[in-house]
Amino acid sequence: MSFFSDLISTVFERRYRRALSDQADGRSLRELAMDLLGTRGEVSGSALAHMILDRYAAMSTDDKIAFFDFLTHDLGIVAEDVQMTLHAYQNVPSKDSYRAFAAASEPRRQELARRLNQVPGGTAQLVAMRRDLLRMLADHPAFAPVDVDFKHLFSSWFNRGFLVLRPINWSSPAEILEKIIAYEAVHAIDSWDDLRRRLQPADRRCFGFFHPAMADEPLIFVEVALTRGIPNSVQDLLADARTEIEPEDADTAVFYSISNCQAGLAGISFGNSLIKQVVSDLSRDLPQLKNFVTLSPIPGLNKWREATGPETTATDQDQAIAAFYLLEAKRADGLPVDPVARFHLGNGAMIHAVHAHADLSENGMKQSNGTMVNYLYDLSQIAKNHEQFVSDGSVIASTEVRTLAATVHREK
Repeated sequence: MSFFSDLISTVFERRYRRALSDQADGRSLRELAMDLLGTRGEVSGSALAHMILDRYAAMSTDDKIAFFDFLTHDLGIVAEDVQMTLHAYQNVPSKDSYRAFAAASEPRRQELARRLNQVPGGTAQLVAMRRDLLRMLADHPAFAPVDVDFKHLFSSWFNRGFLVLRPINWSSPAEILEKIIAYEAVHAIDSWDDLRRRLQPADRRCFGFFHPAMADEPLIFVEVALTRGIPNSVQDLLADARTEIEPEDADTAVFYSISNCQAGLAGISFGNSLIKQVVSDLSRDLPQLKNFVTLSPIPGLNKWREATGPETTATDQDQAIAAFYLLEAKRADGLPVDPVARFHLGNGAMIHAVHAHADLSENGMKQSNGTMVNYLYDLSQIAKNHEQFVSDGSVIASTEVRTLAATVHREK
């Protein structure tokens, strides 16, 4: 019975959308959005949502700016209503007065986003919409409250409970593999052969988080190498002629590339959950593994060094200067300047070792003169390290790294 009711509903919706499209040709997106907020019927609401999303996708940049201006100024909160309903709730706390205050405190654009999200494909289109918004914020700072609302909704829609961890390997669908090539953000994948070297060998793994509403779009993925010992060079790790080992012979799992895939989900944290889940799964499948480490870039090093770092260009000091930067270069809030350091230290890792000449690619040399760092995930210390970092910004590092940093004498 459900099949026939769904079929009838789909046919009716398509006819309704065609009829609605004929009626809406001369209507603005603003008018369609207000109609969607006023609808009660499921079919009419779905048809309107499809039309709005399709219309938005075809817009010029100027028209999209006008749409975000509408969201900002026409569908925000009304401060007077918030104050009035808060006063009423304070005077007479009750279910009704609280409901009125909650309704007044929520911008109508959040409800618009929820209704747009109810149609197939709506989630991905809303993520793309936020990607557009983020690109506009520098020139249109007044749109920032709209981004706050997007981030609020996405934090709920993309929380860990909805995410699915999936292995990605050489047998995965071609459309997924193409996206891994496109989204790789740390060490570029320059060919299908290069991708095969990362996914097909028995001592290589790749895992990604997916969302049921975007089943063919990875949100984030991590590439893992199973090795003997902790590596000090990404060239060696990815070398064409390297010697493959059996997974059971490895004692170390190396997270050498973590890539966020959706620009529209910037600020929605997946990496923490991803690493912890992958560590858990690898520990279960390969119990002999002793070390869980990264081989990470240091993307902010050269920029900091040019602006405020030690006055030296001696390459033999790259390793020590990198150690000093990772331990001592801080933002105004007391956290490390380097974004990768903030990520791993915030997850409870420690700075284990720093390696010169570890990434000789063009990007590696541009970022850090080729220097890289191992962050160690010691399962017995992760919780303690995390608490120290978030409570007072403590950077946990090995004695070796601290000794290197102590050799740097700043002259600026």
